[in-house]
Amino acid sequence: MSYIRELSITLVLYEVAATCCRSSLERLDFDNAVLRKLPVDPSEEPGPRQVKGACFSRVQPQPLTKPRFVAVSQDALALLGLDGEQVMSEPLGPEYLSGSKVMPGSEPAAHCYCGHQFGQFAGQLGDGAAFYLGEVRVPAGQDPQLLLENPSGRWEIQVKGAGLTPYSRQADGRKVLRSSIREFLCSEAMFFLRVPTTRAGSVVTSDSKVIRDVYYSGNARHERCSVVLRIAPTFFRFGSFEIFKQADEFTGRQGPSYGRDELRSQMIDYVIEMFYPEIQQNYSDRVERNVAFFREVMVRTARLVAQWQCVGFCHGVLNTDNMSILGLTLDYGPYGFMDRFDPDFICNASDNSGRYSYQAQPAICRWNLVKLAEALAPELPPDRARAVMDEYLDVYNRFYLDNMRKKLGLLKREEPEDEMLITELLQTMHNTGADFTNTFRNLSQISCPTDGQSEDEEVKKATDLLLQQCASLEELKAANKPSMDPRELAMLLSLAQSNPSLFQMISDRATVARQLDKLSRLKDLMESSEEELRTKHAEDWTSWVTRYRKRLAHELQGQSDVQAVQDERVSVMDNTNPRVVLRNYIAQNAIEAAEKGDFSEVQRVLKVLEKPFSAQAGWELPTLAAAGGGVAQRERDEGEEEESSADRHPVPYDSKPPAWAREICVT
Repeated sequence: MSYIRELSITLVLYEVAATCCRSSLERLDFDNAVLRKLPVDPSEEPGPRQVKGACFSRVQPQPLTKPRFVAVSQDALALLGLDGEQVMSEPLGPEYLSGSKVMPGSEPAAHCYCGHQFGQFAGQLGDGAAFYLGEVRVPAGQDPQLLLENPSGRWEIQVKGAGLTPYSRQADGRKVLRSSIREFLCSEAMFFLRVPTTRAGSVVTSDSKVIRDVYYSGNARHERCSVVLRIAPTFFRFGSFEIFKQADEFTGRQGPSYGRDELRSQMIDYVIEMFYPEIQQNYSDRVERNVAFFREVMVRTARLVAQWQCVGFCHGVLNTDNMSILGLTLDYGPYGFMDRFDPDFICNASDNSGRYSYQAQPAICRWNLVKLAEALAPELPPDRARAVMDEYLDVYNRFYLDNMRKKLGLLKREEPEDEMLITELLQTMHNTGADFTNTFRNLSQISCPTDGQSEDEEVKKATDLLLQQCASLEELKAANKPSMDPRELAMLLSLAQSNPSLFQMISDRATVARQLDKLSRLKDLMESSEEELRTKHAEDWTSWVTRYRKRLAHELQGQSDVQAVQDERVSVMDNTNPRVVLRNYIAQNAIEAAEKGDFSEVQRVLKVLEKPFSAQAGWELPTLAAAGGGVAQRERDEGEEEESSADRHPVPYDSKPPAWAREICVT
């Protein structure tokens, strides 16, 4: 007995010692609920294929050659109970967080979903490059606010860019450094802007290479395979429910699990029970429960797109497969934050029709919700879904106006003219080519009218401040140059009159109207001088500032402490209007440095984006400028020539974009 007791103690001590010796990544507490509760494809057949009757397929990530960290987000990794610095120092850290080595408890899988892409049903899509690694139990001591947003008690983690899955289609399942850095930085930027989003824990790059044609111009080049670690309560999306869609009347495609109604019911039950437990508890009737679920998704989506509009964010590819069932910003591809305000801003160079332009986003999100409702039928009766959708515009407008009032510092009262004041501000910004982010940030410097002030002097001071954010004559000419050849435009105008049916097949009236509007603006600009334009801009801003200050005067009515009102207004505005957003040129600088082997700018930009509402002494400029312009030492790839530094003068992160930024093209 003594021998057995000693052996048992020895085994226990051995287990404790082994546990202590494991790295923090090897000790993650996985509980992969979705793979237990929803059907998994039994086939492990390699290569692209249709996956029927399943929500996930088991996959094996393909290892990278010499994986290494580019950057980690301390804040995002803390969700998993991890310390970022410790993870960076772990020898196997880059392997685990790139999928090159599978962590204990991880069960790699790829999610099956469908989607409407640019308005057309595309059939089966799925995780073509993303690998579900598993669900990590929320560690003890997690912020209670985060648990309210994640009632499942688990964080799903993914690696994006880890190789082929059954859903890769003609692609190779890999991502490269530029796209990985853009997703990593923007995921975290959005979180710190307080916009609901999936998170990014790390970026890993490697010596593995793939060939990419960046601009689809025939000039392909080798790029490093890179992987982002993504974190969210779940990555279920609208398209997850479209795997049951019947044959589409336009494309003829259908979902791979069409006819499997029991699986749709199972998926709805899973999503509601795990991520909307209050709805599950409050509704005993199944139909009422499903209606409440759809209404909550609608509300979260309306709130999300209102927040996008208020920070000038454009997603770029708002297909149904890129819409989160939790109302999170999902899948960062050709996104963009607006520089010069333009309601027709298109951040995706591949979006020729402007379907996913900035001003179209609220309507497109509504369209996507309608497609989700269709995918949930008959579990969600169509008449009940329509009733919910009738609420969408009012819900969106309420969120939008609430946000905009904070951005303008209209805190004490809501007045009917507020909406017109906001509309006139945006119209003035458009007419003058004003920078979206900086103009809103500057509004807090416009004071409320008080006794002893000279109204003319205060209006002039505010106008001069806002004029600094306006575009020059040459910038506006470039911005208003039609993208369509004049001969093509003339042909379309003629066709619209003579053969409307053919015209609708090859174009649309909105596209032509945008081109005509640009032509009209360009004509006016060609007839103006820089001085005349500046005078017109000053008149426009003087008019708006005068109206704005009159509205601010109403904020003081009935207030005994005018200074306290002013201080509160400035505080709220400066905590609502960011000083820094992830502009394309900021991301591009970080990407170019990283492609040369210098990851410091990625890490520096992340630090700046973590505090977007405040000035950070010593962090105003990019790495090279902050370091005195030195060039980082690095190893060059074989056959690569040393590049000379571009003639770019570094500008602060909160500046208007430099001229070269206009040439950045994201597809």
